[in-house]
Amino acid sequence: MKLKSLVFTAVALGLSFGAMAQAPIVIKFSHVVAVDTPKGKGAEQFKKLAEERTKGRVKVEVYANSTLYKDKEEMEALQLGSVHMLAPSLAKFGPLGAREFEVFDLPYIFDSYAELHKITGGPIGQGLLKKLESKGILGLAFWDNGFKVMSANKPLKTPADFKGLKLRIQSSKVLDAQMRALGANPQVMAFSEVYQGLQTGVVDGTENPPSNLYTQKMHEVQKFVTLSDHGYLGYAVIVNKKFWDGLPADVRGQLEGAMKDATKYANDIAKQENDAAMEAVKKSGKSQIITLSEAEKKEWKKALVKVHSDHADKIGKDLIQSIYKETGFDPAKL
Repeated sequence: MKLKSLVFTAVALGLSFGAMAQAPIVIKFSHVVAVDTPKGKGAEQFKKLAEERTKGRVKVEVYANSTLYKDKEEMEALQLGSVHMLAPSLAKFGPLGAREFEVFDLPYIFDSYAELHKITGGPIGQGLLKKLESKGILGLAFWDNGFKVMSANKPLKTPADFKGLKLRIQSSKVLDAQMRALGANPQVMAFSEVYQGLQTGVVDGTENPPSNLYTQKMHEVQKFVTLSDHGYLGYAVIVNKKFWDGLPADVRGQLEGAMKDATKYANDIAKQENDAAMEAVKKSGKSQIITLSEAEKKEWKKALVKVHSDHADKIGKDLIQSIYKETGFDPAKL
């Protein structure tokens, strides 16, 4: 009887361990925007590719719209291992101690996606991602959202129009300086709270790529949208380094391939998603769209370029100059 019992126990344990071995590796991927945004669609594409290519060995759970963590909480959650993957906006890395990432917040440092991709797709971008490893974070990719527009309940055509307005920003010293350079009062606010803040008048306006503006329905509580393209909003897809390094090598390779293809997909759709969102804002009739003339845009650039020099010591003069060299930007010509 004892022998039978031991055999039964051994078989039961074997089945139990076998079931455990077959249980999928769960990757919790948290983000703060809607599913139908470039980032939201990129996350869903990564999930699809990762699960297909690992043949079910990996299950990616995507938590959109701040359902798991708000943008103020998610970075700490990643470092603690409570969540495995994030795609925070690049402005989030300055407060983490990687001040070089604030270069992406500098107004008018990129005039096009082509200029931007020279940086994010080249050695400068890869060098920036490597700086996260000391924080227990591994940078996998850069994902675009797009170039930002300004919105408010009054027309914003010249820097003088910003005077005294309370404008919502992400937590970023550069974005704070940007709004102050325009004469506005910057207000840090979680992304999930912006609609209500605009609706109740806690803030007068904000900046966002059109896809965020439209999917969060901010245009419904903003009378004017200015097509300023004054700054870039992008993301870094990051993982908890300890978790990623602990994955089986073959699985990690499959996930890296899935991320590479999801990145191409996300970046390819970013511009068209923003163009479609702006078209939808126009059709809604809720916001009046303002297009800046070349002379007006130059006035904005003149007002904002000092943010570059004011923050050069903190971000890194060499980094800023290397980007100028790659993109051909020359502040002296403004």
